[in-house]
Amino acid sequence: MTDAQLSAKKKTFDPVIPAAVFLPFCLVTTLFALWGFANDVTNPLVRAFKEIFLISNQQSSLVQTAFYGGYATMAIPAAIFIRRYSYKAGILVGLGLYACGALLFIPASMLMNFWVFLIALYVLTFGLAFLETTANPYILAMGPASTATRRLNFAQAFNPIGSLIGMLVASNIVLASLNVTEFRDTQMKAHPEYKQMLPGQVDAEINAALRDLQQTDPAAHQAMQLEDLRTIRGPYVTIAMVILGMLVVFAVTKLPKAGGDDRHVHLMVTLGRLLRNGRYVGGVVAQAFYVGAQIMCWTFIIHYAMSNLGMSLPEAQQYNIVAMIIFCSSRFICTYMLKYVSPGGLLMTLALGGIALTAGAIFIPGMAGLYCLIGISACMSLMFPTIYGIALDGLGEDAKLGSAGLIFAIVGGALMPPLQGSIIDMGDSAGNMSLGFLTLPAVSASFFLPLICFVVIALYGYLTHRARRTVDFA
Repeated sequence: MTDAQLSAKKKTFDPVIPAAVFLPFCLVTTLFALWGFANDVTNPLVRAFKEIFLISNQQSSLVQTAFYGGYATMAIPAAIFIRRYSYKAGILVGLGLYACGALLFIPASMLMNFWVFLIALYVLTFGLAFLETTANPYILAMGPASTATRRLNFAQAFNPIGSLIGMLVASNIVLASLNVTEFRDTQMKAHPEYKQMLPGQVDAEINAALRDLQQTDPAAHQAMQLEDLRTIRGPYVTIAMVILGMLVVFAVTKLPKAGGDDRHVHLMVTLGRLLRNGRYVGGVVAQAFYVGAQIMCWTFIIHYAMSNLGMSLPEAQQYNIVAMIIFCSSRFICTYMLKYVSPGGLLMTLALGGIALTAGAIFIPGMAGLYCLIGISACMSLMFPTIYGIALDGLGEDAKLGSAGLIFAIVGGALMPPLQGSIIDMGDSAGNMSLGFLTLPAVSASFFLPLICFVVIALYGYLTHRARRTVDFA
């Protein structure tokens, strides 16, 4: 038997999760669900804050700028911290910051200040940056290198479970209880002529009615705002209590050591090696575009359903939940497929599917376009962990700082949603946008941004598939 055959045989029998680290692996995997919850209980706030504070789409999209900007701020400091101390220390700091940010929703709701909510989200994601920078490379290190990508994909499969719980909480506890939702329903009943109007026109009329209420009866409008903001803070206070409980569990649990004994941070040397690795640099770029596409698709699915199809906020959120169920199911299926398909090849295929479905969401009107938008989630399901695993493959101790670069790439989710919100705001009074050769709803036209993102991801998948397991495709 040749050396290559022996190596292939050994790889086949390498365990994905070694028995010795099974319990610590399960405990660390819970973190993936915890930050998934935070991501998706927050997404609907973009539309909710738009109506509660009567601000523009671009302004309300600053929710995502604050949320994902926290990742960009703290990713590299988190990597330096865990290199200097330990993975466990990084987890404890992350949980503490997560809880602090969630608890800041209490003063934010009392002050009724949009900017204080942004600060709370910014601090909360300091904690998420610590957790993701720590947990991803830690999972990769919990077993043989040959099964590292499969191990990370399996752990990442629990992220959408947390996301789904966050969506259900947002839909059934938050959005359905908001006074602005009730106000919208009342306006629809009081104006039967709205049924004959385009959804974008109806949306504009209801927003105008909210502004009239703010001017003619400011006390009533303020009372409605205060009650809605109290409703919004509830899930964040609850998750803060859960996080503090998890902090205690991690503090008293012995976790396995992973990585080398060198605690010194050779920042510039390590950074130089990473920047010379084309596969890693390409992974950071691809990850930034992926996160931007994911956040845009999940944030503005609500705008799409409300503006293009005339749905209410809770109704639109239900389709977001369907998208997350598809995302979750597809992630488990695609994780299994990695046994037979190269990560780069699968990534390229999924990105091509994302391109086709995004084009459908742009150009196909009605429910068919919404179904295309929902279907994009099946293609996005395995992109984040697959890019992550490809980029960090073979980096050894450099993976700790390399992980920070990939978490920093989450800044794509901070930069791109406001751009999409600005495109939507460019629509006319009926919510349409002329592209010269045709006219589209502004929300539909805004999805050209995610389409461009999927083109970049497809290119990275093609290059890594072609290069197979070489270190540098440049």
